[in-house]
Amino acid sequence: MLHPDNSALLFIDVQGKLAQQMPQAEQLFHRLEQLLRGALTLGLPIIWMEQNPEGLGGTLPRFVGLLEGRSPLVKQSFSGWAEPGIRAAIVASGAQQLLLCGIEAHVCVYQSASDLLAAGYEVQVVADAVASRDPNNRQLALDRLVGDGAQLTSVEMALFELLGGADNPAFPALLSVIKQRADD
Repeated sequence: MLHPDNSALLFIDVQGKLAQQMPQAEQLFHRLEQLLRGALTLGLPIIWMEQNPEGLGGTLPRFVGLLEGRSPLVKQSFSGWAEPGIRAAIVASGAQQLLLCGIEAHVCVYQSASDLLAAGYEVQVVADAVASRDPNNRQLALDRLVGDGAQLTSVEMALFELLGGADNPAFPALLSVIKQRADD
């Protein structure tokens, strides 16, 4: 079970034209927005990564607005854990349970998750908030990660798990985030 005092969200490389090439991009973006809003509501540390922004472009503006007051951590390695600044941010968060979302599932999400598992973290990949240009690559990444010890979750499952119960003061705000439709 996820616990809000021991969890962090890793928001991985939702950038430029590459993000627009994901299958069902608008549905993916909606789920990413829900996840970010939920993490913010619950006060989770958010570690925001960008892969080579000079080459790929920056994070899509719709997410930059949600992440106001934060700065992306730039990486050249596909694995966030391989970058000293990102590694330091993860360690500084104090979290042992890491939720991963973003793109591409079979490259940066997969390599980050694999390295985090090897480092002893509990990794949960938010399956409905990760994508690859080729859905077969996404599925292969999810299958391999489960085989390596990662757990799969969904946006709603993770947020309700972190919430814990309807008596949590954040329940009304989180319920509003979860009920928000993609066309709102």
